Amino acid sequence: MKTGNCLIAQSGGPTAAINATLAGVYSSAKKNSAIEKIYGGRNGIEGILKGNLVDLEEILEIGNNLKILKTTPSSFLGSCRYKLKGEQEFEKLFQLFEEKNIKFFFYIGGNDSMDTILQFKKYQEKKGGDITFIGVPKTIDNDLTCIDHTPGFGSAAKYIATTIKEIAADATVYSMKSAMVVEVMGRNAGWLALSAGLARDSKDNCVADLIYLPEYAFDKEKFLKDIEVAFETKEQIVVVVSEGLKNTEGKLLSESESRDSFGHSRLGGVARYIEEIITESMAIRVRSIELSVLQRAASHCLSATDVNESFMLGEKAVELASNGENGVMVTTVRTEGLVYGVELGCTDVERIANKEKTVPDSYMNEAKNQISQEGIDYIRPLIQGEVYVDMEHGVPKHLILREFL
Repeated sequence: MKTGNCLIAQSGGPTAAINATLAGVYSSAKKNSAIEKIYGGRNGIEGILKGNLVDLEEILEIGNNLKILKTTPSSFLGSCRYKLKGEQEFEKLFQLFEEKNIKFFFYIGGNDSMDTILQFKKYQEKKGGDITFIGVPKTIDNDLTCIDHTPGFGSAAKYIATTIKEIAADATVYSMKSAMVVEVMGRNAGWLALSAGLARDSKDNCVADLIYLPEYAFDKEKFLKDIEVAFETKEQIVVVVSEGLKNTEGKLLSESESRDSFGHSRLGGVARYIEEIITESMAIRVRSIELSVLQRAASHCLSATDVNESFMLGEKAVELASNGENGVMVTTVRTEGLVYGVELGCTDVERIANKEKTVPDSYMNEAKNQISQEGIDYIRPLIQGEVYVDMEHGVPKHLILREFL
């Protein structure tokens, strides 16, 4: 088997569990006799192009740093949303790989990161080389194909369900008629909004009264009728909306003109838009709330299932590399039976890059404004278990890369 150094990097939007995956890759690489030195790439491919590498062993072998890393939110190594531009950049990267004797490259990320792995694989097939490229999944959006669920989603879902319960409790303080509109992330796939359906009361009734996903066109008149029906049984209601909601003509309800390097428009503001619709039609108190980055950085609300699986997927990535796999992404398949479990495997990134997994119709009710029991059964196992986070001066202790540079 070939020997050499490995490089690990992170890309795309961070999650509360992405560093657990980094810890899994590092831990397994440290034990692997074929891997000599373990580098971390700062700010993904964009930073690697600039030669921004760090020696992870100099950081993670100090005290409890590896343990703290597992519960540190956001991307410890930094991130990017960078699309490689032309053969010149590929040549520059492969030259750096050669100089640093990189034989194993692990990229932790979502759709765009898997596209990067695919491009590396194709370039090497054309130009030659013996570097192993492995994609390691993460995204709170849960929209990667060929995997039961993505690392990071379970913790985000747990945070959203918890926060919706707290918002619903707050809404009942006053006797006046009111509506709380909560916006969560989700451009084309509504998995995060769907997870609000796990916020239940003691009678197992959902406290998120209405849930709207980007998979279904938003019809203003239908929405106002849904609101009226909800108010027939409650004085205070909670409405959850995905940031990627589109009208019946397929146009986003709220969209910024700015775009990232992959051409994605920046979203946000849907809750305020919905608030205005309700205010114009009803004389009630309305408040809009945008969870924004909170849903992907809540390490105090980690799912133990999510953290443990994220770490295992990182370990599996190194195992796959050792077994000769290349140009693949680590995957999970849910096992059959009453007790939840997953089996780890891999799939060629060509089947995953630039594709999206959306919420199945069966996970929503017939009116497409509430989660179904099938949807609950899918998500609920993913938010199980609590994680003890090391505390310092009364707040969570995190590992911050800049403190070591």
